[in-house]
Amino acid sequence: MGHIDHRTQVQEFLSSRRARITPERAGLPAYGSNRRVQGLRREEVAMLAGVSVDYYVRLERGNLSGASENVLLALAEALQLDEAERDHLFSLARAAGPSRQYSRLKEQTTVRPGIQQVLDAITDTPAWVRNRRYDIIAANTLGRALYSPLFEDPRRPVNAIRFVYLDRAAGDFFVDWEQVASDTAAKLRLEAGRNPYDKALIQLVGELSTRSDSFRQRWASHDVRFHRSGLKRYRHPVAGRLDLNFESMELPSEPGLQLNVFTAPAGSPSADGLSLLASWVATSEPAETASEASTPGRD
Repeated sequence: MGHIDHRTQVQEFLSSRRARITPERAGLPAYGSNRRVQGLRREEVAMLAGVSVDYYVRLERGNLSGASENVLLALAEALQLDEAERDHLFSLARAAGPSRQYSRLKEQTTVRPGIQQVLDAITDTPAWVRNRRYDIIAANTLGRALYSPLFEDPRRPVNAIRFVYLDRAAGDFFVDWEQVASDTAAKLRLEAGRNPYDKALIQLVGELSTRSDSFRQRWASHDVRFHRSGLKRYRHPVAGRLDLNFESMELPSEPGLQLNVFTAPAGSPSADGLSLLASWVATSEPAETASEASTPGRD
């Protein structure tokens, strides 16, 4: 895959969102059961958004160039987009503009020493930092121990989405693999809309699309999703079953990087599992320290 075609992204995203909205859900009369399209017709979306049919057809054919904020908001309302989908729509519109500012963004594959010091100061719970491509570019000791199956891959930086789809161990490691797979594809689609000129991201999508039917099917759905907090369930090879709450937060000083922290309720079996994990780390000699997790050059 040499590139992610922008017009196709727009066309398939808008048409797929239109297809899921029934007239009844949109508050429109269905006019019988002989409808020739799934979901809303283009003219119905145009009416709901307050634009002409010709203009909406132009938008759905992939031409978002020049679409105003008011038009995008009206379109988001008509298609009943959630927060992540609205973010994606606006990202696609920005990418259609003349400036193409995204081409100047460079993905980080290392962190400043100060960020690593923050991670190392978090001693009793796993934590790591990722970039937009879901490369884990830094971790504390417990973070690397928790995700030790990922670090068995010699390539650096470790990529969480590549592990989910291309490593057979992922099905055992993630209790809810199907949900994790759907979430990761949706998150990567969101990032592709925000930064469509990231060559390494395009290469990752191409690799996953070529080697994984599961990824290809999920990618084609054009689903997008935020994943800021929730529950992750693991079968860790040393600590056993771990049900961990996670919080994902952006680092204001490092645009594009996110800090993920994993915790367990005090006194829970998972808290005991984290203690076991910490003991394992303390008594073993890992082949790679947490601060070396992002060292490039092992491809």
